[in-house]
Amino acid sequence: MNSRDLTFIVGGARSGKSAHAERLAAASGLPVTYIATARVTNDLEFAERIGHHRARRPAHWALSEAPLDLAGALDAAAAPGQCVLIDCLTLWLANLLCPADADSPLPDWSERLDAFAAACARAQGTVLVVSNEIGMGVVPMGPATRLYVDELGRLNQRIAALADRATLVAAGLPLALKAPREAS
Repeated sequence: MNSRDLTFIVGGARSGKSAHAERLAAASGLPVTYIATARVTNDLEFAERIGHHRARRPAHWALSEAPLDLAGALDAAAAPGQCVLIDCLTLWLANLLCPADADSPLPDWSERLDAFAAACARAQGTVLVVSNEIGMGVVPMGPATRLYVDELGRLNQRIAALADRATLVAAGLPLALKAPREAS
């Protein structure tokens, strides 16, 4: 029997999705491992964003940085009696499709998506997965941007389908999209 409790949390930029996920993790009462997918760069504004997330996290939470091997990080952290918060799929996919040291996606990017979905399916404990909803606008003009938007949309759908619950956060307000079925 799988003792997994998977929650998918999605929203736009600065919607409050990460703060919502952090509140859920804290309220779980479980030891928390925060898996950060951001790739640290020389971008000062982005460094400030990372600093804001770090400052909000309780110091006693464990941290795992997984800019590429998200499946491995989830496998290592997920266990009964543990809470894992992944923030976020958006940056992780960008790392795979737009690597810092290459002009094209990583050759195994699709396999990494499959591996992550499989890790979510077998994960034990409480898992909170944060992602951005970026597909509500016009279709992007360039092929690289279209690939990114399309693949993030597919990844979001895939993880939401696996999830026990899914929440859309807008203006700091959570809206339940999917809840566990009641036993009859």
